[in-house]
Amino acid sequence: MEDRRLAAWSTTKFHHHLKIEENDEIAKEWALTIMVNGEQCATIVCTPDDIKELIIGFLASEGIIRKLSTIKDLKVDETKGFAYVELTFPVMLEERTERWIGSCCGKSREFYLKQDARTAKTINSNMKLSIHKAYQLMEEFDSVSDIFSRTGGVHQAALATNDGMVKAFIDIGRHNALDKLYGYILKNHIPLKDTCILFSGRISSEVVLKVSKIGIGLLLAKSAPTDLALKLAHDLQITAVGFVRRDKLNIYTHEYRIYDDFQQGVYDL
Repeated sequence: MEDRRLAAWSTTKFHHHLKIEENDEIAKEWALTIMVNGEQCATIVCTPDDIKELIIGFLASEGIIRKLSTIKDLKVDETKGFAYVELTFPVMLEERTERWIGSCCGKSREFYLKQDARTAKTINSNMKLSIHKAYQLMEEFDSVSDIFSRTGGVHQAALATNDGMVKAFIDIGRHNALDKLYGYILKNHIPLKDTCILFSGRISSEVVLKVSKIGIGLLLAKSAPTDLALKLAHDLQITAVGFVRRDKLNIYTHEYRIYDDFQQGVYDL
């Protein structure tokens, strides 16, 4: 059966001096325009699957909705690349473009947009994860990323607990992958106690903000963080863990959520 996330492309390859002509699997890129209450809200370039989860997560992350019940109707026209969302209340979409700088809890905090200040949450989570379990979860995370292994062109985000992965989503956009995950959580009323997020990309400030909006306090990523991301993670009480590989990881903020199962103490870098 054809995988709608993939496209075939005739490719010329060289291995040393050997020339090979073959069809390569390429990640599909699809433009989706979201209409809210009859007005154009945004156009997202994404991977064409789990579209409703993406829309729900995007609207929640942008602060347009707070809960699933405020969506009266949601229809997707995949042939035209349009989604039509009817809300139970009017919304002023132009407010979303205004940059806002403010402070919270006595600390200076910079946000990209006004809705970030309204929707970012300081996390009070008691979730704890052993180093060994962190390695196990990332190995499981890697094992399900078949589209990445086939194309190298997508990002992945997953929800996990100490018992293992709950659900993973892929997309060409790292923010879209997180929005799909957020939409899945809202759509299925998933409890967030004792959960963490696994992420394939780098830890940027935008990624930390999205994790905060979802309401999870532990982020495990395969790549590096930025300084603003770590400042936000510290402020929002999110444990940011980067470079999680088979036998190593870096804990950057709020390290009390990660413990050494061999030493029975907090892991000290």
